Amino acid sequence: MNQYETVIVLTPLLSEEAAKEALAKFKAVLVDNGAEIIQEDNWGLRKLAYPIEKKSNGFFNLTEYKASGDLIAKLELQLKRDERVLRFLTIRLDKHAVAYNEKKRSGAFNKKTKEAVA
Repeated sequence: MNQYETVIVLTPLLSEEAAKEALAKFKAVLVDNGAEIIQEDNWGLRKLAYPIEKKSNGFFNLTEYKASGDLIAKLELQLKRDERVLRFLTIRLDKHAVAYNEKKRSGAFNKKTKEAVA
């Protein structure tokens, strides 16, 4: 099983509850097909770099998970069929990206050194 990261951008016309419901649907697709969710990070409503479908904002969500390669095709098919999704991107993480994400989750990058404080 490989480790993947998927970023989903949902339309800003949704309410917070509707956005959470849509993301729960995609999470269910992963879990029902044997994926192991490592981390889910909801970034909320953010400004887009450029307009998509005449919308300048979107609900962003990042999900990191372990899954088999054939599950990615099933997930992306569900994402393409859903009209609430503006954009999505799925990448397979290499060993360096996995190590970086583990350090980031443990808070290794948030620690201040004594030199920076002094």
